[in-house]
Amino acid sequence: MADRTDNLTSGNLLGIPETRLPDDFVDVQVAEELVDGDPGEIAGRHLESPLAWATLAEDALTDGDLIAAYAYARTGYHRGLDALRRSGWRGQGPIPASHAPNRGFLRALAMLGETSRRLGDEAEADRVTAFLREADPTLLD
Repeated sequence: MADRTDNLTSGNLLGIPETRLPDDFVDVQVAEELVDGDPGEIAGRHLESPLAWATLAEDALTDGDLIAAYAYARTGYHRGLDALRRSGWRGQGPIPASHAPNRGFLRALAMLGETSRRLGDEAEADRVTAFLREADPTLLD
């Protein structure tokens, strides 16, 4: 019988395995393209990329366009959920930020929380905080 105590030291008391997007997930390529590329053009080429949408959300927020930032963040969040489900995620459990392909989704999720809070949707912002806490508690330190 497998030893289940390994989850006690990792902080994962539910015993739910981590979800890791594939090492060749689109966000790996998108991260490279974003170094010198235009986020809008990159998102247009990689509509499935949570990282591209998260970057657009961050840029829109910097430009003061809160509604666009929210819309971009929500799109990235949903694209990320789709990818996580394809990778076996069942709606709960760790999604570690230490795994680079997961970071675009986590950025989109964080932007969704930030834009929700700024728009006055505290309930949504609180749900996002709880989601981030479950996904990777180190993100809220």
